[in-house]
Amino acid sequence: MTPGGQGMNRGTMGAAGRVVVVWDLPTRAFHWLTVALVAAAYATWRCNWMDWHARVGEALLGLLLFRLAWGVVGSDTARFARFLASPAAAGRHLARLFQREPDDEIGHNPAGGWMVLLLLALLLGQALTGIVVNNDVANAGPFTDIMPATVANVVTDLHGLLWDALLAAVALHVVAIALYAAAKGHNLLRPMLTGRKFLPGDRAPPRLASAARAILALAGSAAAAALLATYL
Repeated sequence: MTPGGQGMNRGTMGAAGRVVVVWDLPTRAFHWLTVALVAAAYATWRCNWMDWHARVGEALLGLLLFRLAWGVVGSDTARFARFLASPAAAGRHLARLFQREPDDEIGHNPAGGWMVLLLLALLLGQALTGIVVNNDVANAGPFTDIMPATVANVVTDLHGLLWDALLAAVALHVVAIALYAAAKGHNLLRPMLTGRKFLPGDRAPPRLASAARAILALAGSAAAAALLATYL
């Protein structure tokens, strides 16, 4: 469930309503680059371009490590501590799924936060197991020779299972976006494209992290991904 949209009627907000930046560029870039890389991973697998498939997986791993770091040091709406609600809160939110109501969420709604966590976990598992599988096939990793064949086979099977689970989670994600639009009148897609959302005037805008911090986090994540791809 992508974070809050612009389904609210501006007239219900009063004159004090205003457009607020709720999603920074690094968060939006991560979202759409992940979509592109997952599609590229599928295409290269179907075409049996396994060298490119491995490169896509390594790029995806770096991007995921960046998102994990950004979830700690990034802008308010990107931080896990800010958007992960309790399971009870997520349940109460879903109970109102078919009720028309204003969309005044600044970031992820309570249920959407857990969907984000699920997708990140599946993507990370897929990327890490993919690197182990690739190194096993190419005999590239220093731990490849000492990894028992049974462990390598389990990782290979897990790579396939995680892909199936990821496809199911993505499908649920897309269905949720459509349901929020149809049932609640919330546009969840536009803010992730533009970064902006119309909110009541009494809502404080989120604090945005600097571009320098994003560059440092990305550089560190790319280095960590390269190390993992080399040594796993």
